[in-house]
Amino acid sequence: MKAVAALALLVAGAQAAPHYTFPNLAGTSAWSSVRQTANFQSNGPVTDVNSDAIRCYQRAAGGAPETTDVKAGGQVTWVAAPNIYHPGGTSYCMPPAKCSWHLYLLALSAYMAKVPAGQTAAAWDGSGAVWFKVFQDMPTASGGQYTWPSNGKSQLSFTVPQCLADGEYLFRIEHVALHSASAAGGAQFYISCAQVRVSGGSGTAAPPNLVSFPGAYKATDPGLMINIYNNGGKAYQPAGPAVFAC
Repeated sequence: MKAVAALALLVAGAQAAPHYTFPNLAGTSAWSSVRQTANFQSNGPVTDVNSDAIRCYQRAAGGAPETTDVKAGGQVTWVAAPNIYHPGGTSYCMPPAKCSWHLYLLALSAYMAKVPAGQTAAAWDGSGAVWFKVFQDMPTASGGQYTWPSNGKSQLSFTVPQCLADGEYLFRIEHVALHSASAAGGAQFYISCAQVRVSGGSGTAAPPNLVSFPGAYKATDPGLMINIYNNGGKAYQPAGPAVFAC
């Protein structure tokens, strides 16, 4: 019985270890300008693209206590806790040092949404067709498998478009684990939303292709329902709109 209990604990630890959150922007404390997510303790993912959780995965309604100042044309850097990785492979093995590990694959994107006039980032819920994509990483393909550049990172940086209008925005980071995505609903989303105040923007472009969360994705989108271990060498098709560029 003791051996069975130890094995159960080992398996549980192996399954829980890969999950993570994005609790803060670099230079800020955890959950200060990032809205606390429902997985702040469990590190678990969102799997239902039709739920309200797919927007910011908030623990409760309302905003974070602070809004971080950023520069248009500058960078926003997110901190991951712990590092972005998905150990897997052989879970049923003892001792742990003898386990075989495999790094699973994750697609990274980032979105922004401008806070409507007369409202604040701390009070706005980000509902409606207001979100535009500002970043999408793309994998390399070799031998029918993908490799993403974001795997293993502890920080992820994104450029704020120079042409945006000044004002307050929500900045949404999204990392999608695809190791179980061969069936609809298998993709695992790790999401956070930060409150930022953009200054120095030219305001010369209005982002097109605005989407809503939920609404931007279907569980059967090619970038969300995919066999990452044998894709036939096909190019990856990310979910959601094209990346906005000035």
